[in-house]
Amino acid sequence: MDETKIAIFKNKKIRRVIYNNEWWFVIEDVVLALIDSLDPKQYIQRMKLRDPELAKGWVQLVHTLEIPTAGGVQKMICANTEGIFRLVQSIPSPKAEPFKRWLARVGYERVQEIENPELGQRRTRLLYKLKGYPDDWIENRMRGIVIRDELTDEWQKRGAQEDRDYEILTAEISKATFGVTPSEYKKLKGLRRENLRDHMDDFELIFTMLGERSTAEIHRTENSQGVPKLKADAKFGGSVAGGARKKLEHRLGRSIVTKNRYLESHGRQAKATR
Repeated sequence: MDETKIAIFKNKKIRRVIYNNEWWFVIEDVVLALIDSLDPKQYIQRMKLRDPELAKGWVQLVHTLEIPTAGGVQKMICANTEGIFRLVQSIPSPKAEPFKRWLARVGYERVQEIENPELGQRRTRLLYKLKGYPDDWIENRMRGIVIRDELTDEWQKRGAQEDRDYEILTAEISKATFGVTPSEYKKLKGLRRENLRDHMDDFELIFTMLGERSTAEIHRTENSQGVPKLKADAKFGGSVAGGARKKLEHRLGRSIVTKNRYLESHGRQAKATR
């Protein structure tokens, strides 16, 4: 289901809608926030004349989507995040310069991270720290990222295609580990577009790592090839973690699978100990 919300940039309202599980922004609103003209439609047409490459790729960057307005629902041209970034590059207005500099800095940092992956890890750790996550949780999360990357590398080498196949294989591991798929798990925690693992507690992260690490090791040991074999491995690897989870739950007398979001429950626990 599409969802429309308002974003604010430089005190300007920018309408956006979720389409195919990503945000799409009303192009006229973005342009109006970055130029002095009050006629964004004309400005966009002039942009396409000035920038032939932009005009050439225009269809790939935008969709005409239904947007609620004061006068009722209207079809408006929208662009996703990549399209908006490309659009901003073609706006010579001084108002767009801070945004361009930010894009340049982000691009430069990304190149640095490719050349030195440790920089990316440091930035990720810092972001989690700023969000309020404790050091021990961050260590588990970072280790989980490494294990996940190793697993997807194995999938790529062994015949899985990105996106759809990865989603299927991940669901097999999760179902065997926790009894629910990632989408069902997100629904349990009341999440929509948020990253599920960012809302897991230590045990949830640990069992996720066990399932994925077990699956990767099975792939290597048995030299698995093709999606059907990878799927069987994923189910077995997840069952290794699932078995350990059930034993712990039996001993603790409670479920590891929880609707709690980590930061919220961690915050409540911290207050209770004060």
